[in-house]
Amino acid sequence: MRIGVVSDTHGHLGNTRKAVDSLTDQGVDCVLHCGDVGSSEIVPLFGRWPTHFVFGNCDHDPADLNEIIELSEQTSHGEFGSIELNGCRVALLHGHDSRKFRETIDSQEYDLVCYGHTHVPEHHYEGETLVLNPGALFRANPHTIAIVELPRLAVSHIEVA
Repeated sequence: MRIGVVSDTHGHLGNTRKAVDSLTDQGVDCVLHCGDVGSSEIVPLFGRWPTHFVFGNCDHDPADLNEIIELSEQTSHGEFGSIELNGCRVALLHGHDSRKFRETIDSQEYDLVCYGHTHVPEHHYEGETLVLNPGALFRANPHTIAIVELPRLAVSHIEVA
């Protein structure tokens, strides 16, 4: 299973469309959005796949986002998502709540913890948990997304041009 991981779209439609094209080219099966969606116009762009959304510190109208996510038949997890994909336990959060972020990693309950907020792509292991930031699609240079192969947890960061 291939999952696409994106974050920090901040309502930027042009960069998000480019990311959607990259996700299509990569043949992903589902998408995780790690928050700071930024506007309701972003949500329908991910309509090709089952997409899981969490909210970040710049998502100032979560009720509006929840409504459009529901209308788009996608999944909103509020500020924290816990899902199972292809036998892997995955946590999804923005990362602006440093205590919740640290608790999630330290729990070692998850195979994969996806977060955003820093706008910096990175991945590393802490114990048995792979911690992944896909980077950002706004206020970043370059703009990046991540692809994760499950259940192997093989990560690729991809520049979105």
